Order: sequence, then C-alpha cells, then structure tokens
Amino acid sequence: MTAPLGEFDLIARYFTRPVRRAALGVGDDCALLAAPAANEQIAISTDMLVEGRHFLPGADPAALGHKALAVNLSDLAAVGARPHAFTLALALPEADPRWLEGFARGLFALAEAHDIELVGGDTTRGPRNLCITVLGLVPRGQALLRSGARPGDDLWVSGTVGDARLALGHRLGQWTLDAQTQAATFVRMDRPEPRVALGLALRGVAQAALDISDGLLADLGHLLRASRVGATVDADACPASAALAAQPLQRRRLCQLAGGDDYELLFTAPPAARNAIAAAAAQTATPVTRIGRIDAEPGLRLIDASGQVLDNVYAGFDHFRTP
Repeated sequence: MTAPLGEFDLIARYFTRPVRRAALGVGDDCALLAAPAANEQIAISTDMLVEGRHFLPGADPAALGHKALAVNLSDLAAVGARPHAFTLALALPEADPRWLEGFARGLFALAEAHDIELVGGDTTRGPRNLCITVLGLVPRGQALLRSGARPGDDLWVSGTVGDARLALGHRLGQWTLDAQTQAATFVRMDRPEPRVALGLALRGVAQAALDISDGLLADLGHLLRASRVGATVDADACPASAALAAQPLQRRRLCQLAGGDDYELLFTAPPAARNAIAAAAAQTATPVTRIGRIDAEPGLRLIDASGQVLDNVYAGFDHFRTP
C-alpha cells in the first residue's frame, strides 16, 4: 500500500523546479529575487479560483493548472508587464497524485511558454482553492493603466468575446450546444490564452487598458470610472467567433457584453494611433477590433450598427452579487 503523500513531499515532487533568474526559489522561508533595473517597476497581481465558484467539481486538473496561471498573466498583459515570477497557494481536500500531476503539467506548460518561474507558495488541506500571485516587470512610467482614457479615443478589444460564457451556459443547462460548438467554446473557457505579447506591443501606443474577466461592459465601467470619462459602444461591432455568431441575437449579446472569462484586452488609443495598433496586432498575430469611442460625458451608451440606442441590461459578474 502506498503511503499518503505528505505536504513537503507534494511540494518537492510536483512544484519544485530549477530557477534561472531567482537567487532562491521553492524550499526556503522566502524566495529571493534580484532587484529590478533602476528604470523598471514591479507589477504584482493576485487571482484566486475557488471550486464551485470559478470552476465545477471534477474539472480537468491540467486545464485548471493552465487557467490558474493564465488569469494572472492576463493581468500582467493588461498593464504591459513582462512576466517574471509567481507564487502558488493551494488548498486541497486530499493529496491525489493523479490530480497533482495533471495540475502541475498544465501550470508549468504555460509558465514555460511565457518564461515565468515558480518561486514559492503554500499548501494546506481544505476545499479546493487555487491562488496565484504573479510578478512582472515594466519600464518606469510605461505601464498601461485604467485611468489613461481620454475623450475622442477609439475603444478596441482583442480577439473575440463571448465564447466562454456560451460554453458555461451549456454546462449549466441554460442552453444546449452541438458537439462542434462545444469543442470550439469549451477550450476558450477552460484554457484562455493571455494576451501578453499584445500588452507589451501596446506600451506607448494605448492610453488605457484592462483585461476582460467579469464581462465587457462591466469591465469597461471600471475603466470609465478610473478615467472619469464615458463611452459609446457598438454592440454589433463586438467580435464574435463563428460558433457564437451562429447563436440567436439575444444570447450572443448576453455572452459578448456580460459574459466574462474572456481574458481579452480592452484598450483605448487616439485615432492617430490606428496604424500603430494595426502594426502591434500584426506583430503579435492578434486580431483587434474597434468597437466604440470614449466620450467626455460620463456614462455608457450602447448602440447597434444603425446607431439606435439599446437598453443596457447586461450586468457582469460580481463575486458578492452574482448568484
């Protein structure tokens, strides 16, 4: 009979990797990182994924490893920071080797793709909870902030939005998707790809940015409040995948405008920067779409392609208000 896996065996077996940049990584009371260059700032962000709230019981552990890191890397992308290091805190109901192996595989595959190294963390027994803190580096004064939007700016979004919410609706029994649509959308929900390269390319081009985690309009509201401006958004201009475009109009708008879990970048830039944005999109092989404009008058106005004003009934995700 195999002996139960202990806490320190778990850490050593699944989460200890050689570090290249850190002076000291996993295994001591603290990690030691070299101080950034004099002209750099450290960007820090933390995100938590809780079973039953952010993912369903029985979720694929490799996909969870990927997503737990991806949502944090998306925050670095939003400020234009280069990934540097991260910590991982895990609460697990049991030390299941198969679950841990899958989780670590998904986690480190994405970490290697973005050249970011695990330098520390914590483990405990409890309901499944995944918490990652990422550290990135950005040249001083060049971080993309939510507070930089100016009246007259174009409003842009990367990729397509709404697929994750479409997939979630199927899993929750709100609607039924065919097998082809499930395959196309589940990967967007389970394994989002953070737009790190685009965030780096937008430094010095975009005025303001953030990533879409709680829904396009809800997250845009955060940017508008931080910048003390308003916006007009063309609902029909919001980019949709072929799978989402085939859905009924009201479902499509719900998924695109209020869905969340997209982890695309929403950003603003003056019209004079359109060529530079096209170049950044081409350089990073990331499609971008202009979906509206920033207004001096506060508030968020939603229109369709004909210019007709639409009722904004699309509330995004809120951890304490969303059931």
